[in-house]
Amino acid sequence: MRTCELTIESVQGRRLLAVTHASDLELGLFDQLTPGPGGALYGPLSAHNAAAARAVRPSLSPQPVGLATSAGTGDRLGLATPGHVDAFREFAPTLRPIFAQQSIREMDRLGRSPQQVLDDATFGCIEAGWTGPVGADADHLKTVYDIDRCLAAGFSLFTIDVGDFVEAVDGAPSDARLAELPWADLEDDLDSARRRYATLRVGLESGVQTIDEAALAHAMGKYGRAVAMGARLYRHLMDQAMHPVEVEIAVDETDEPTTPEEHLYIVTELARLGVRWVSFAPRHLGSFEKGVEFAGDRDALYDSIARHAAIAKALGPYKIGMHSGSDKFSIYDGLMEHTGGMVHLKTSGTSYLVALGVIARHRPDLFRSAYRASLDAYRTARASYQVSAEAGEVRAPDAVADAELPSLLENRATRQILHVGYGTVLRSADGRNASDLGTEITEALAAHRPDYRADLRAHFGRHLAPFSHQGAGS
Repeated sequence: MRTCELTIESVQGRRLLAVTHASDLELGLFDQLTPGPGGALYGPLSAHNAAAARAVRPSLSPQPVGLATSAGTGDRLGLATPGHVDAFREFAPTLRPIFAQQSIREMDRLGRSPQQVLDDATFGCIEAGWTGPVGADADHLKTVYDIDRCLAAGFSLFTIDVGDFVEAVDGAPSDARLAELPWADLEDDLDSARRRYATLRVGLESGVQTIDEAALAHAMGKYGRAVAMGARLYRHLMDQAMHPVEVEIAVDETDEPTTPEEHLYIVTELARLGVRWVSFAPRHLGSFEKGVEFAGDRDALYDSIARHAAIAKALGPYKIGMHSGSDKFSIYDGLMEHTGGMVHLKTSGTSYLVALGVIARHRPDLFRSAYRASLDAYRTARASYQVSAEAGEVRAPDAVADAELPSLLENRATRQILHVGYGTVLRSADGRNASDLGTEITEALAAHRPDYRADLRAHFGRHLAPFSHQGAGS
């Protein structure tokens, strides 16, 4: 019996799902199929047909990737997956991909549902002929409502972000302040915690890791509420999940770097409360601003990562998450070396910047409009991202000749302004529909789909190749 074949074809200018060699049972899963060229049946790229595709080709259904070295590829436009697939296939065949990855913040800002994000990745995998396993990351989840939305869509990796519950603490808090922690939710009390940590010794290859009383008080004051919320969200996820899922714990979007002692406290407490995770994303040393290279002391970063990785190996094993990881080319080799491949890389808006590069080459007036809208939105949009660009330091859109527009994507400040202005560019004022500008950009990319795919393959090849040098567990 021949296996059902799925492809994406262009028919009279419309992209459709083509189904061939399907059994009657398989055909019954699809919706609105009509005969077309080549004897295939053609149907719309709908949520119904995406679900049917995952049913007849199980490899398209997101699954946990475990401890394998992995990378996630954000896609704000829903058009980038074929280019991502090409990059994984050519530059990092051993790296486990997570093609559907988007934060709830970006989904809501763009008016995209979790289901749309997952379905766009499914159709992108079909278009590119990807037959390997895939994951899907519901990123930066902070509420049970958002967890439920992403569970219903079929995501497999749930990044529980407890950063909003991390407290600003100066030194060791007083006992009176520590008494205000949610001890009932922590299933603990202050005296018991102190006795437990007084005897805690974690053997690392470099020595023994402990937490003294002052460091413990600081960690409890800073992360106690975050631990309680993490356990609550995790338990809800596990109670509701009807398919295999895995978890990442994230504290990366906080003001101060996570120390090894704080890492040890967070994961020890989460484990005591029954939480299990595959990856932990601390706030790393140095500057991980959006869309640009790492800035800071690389040796200090590597030393810190090595210590975090040692704790993860001793108490897990689990991977170290590297969020805001796009365009940090100078640290990828060191990141692999100091984690032994036990790492999960996350990229996001860099695919959107590649798209704008295509627009700059082929539709300069459209690029100027996007640039102008991003500048107008930057003051507000920057509040939820780690960026340092100032609008006054970049060139005005109308002051740049057409031939020079692509070079703006090589400028640090311009990249950041374009990176975080996407919501205004792509969505209407009410956030429910694509803006006229967003529709034009999507149509322009559709007209230049081969260029976008090729540019993504090259750009992500630079990201992924260093992570294919050595692999971690499966």
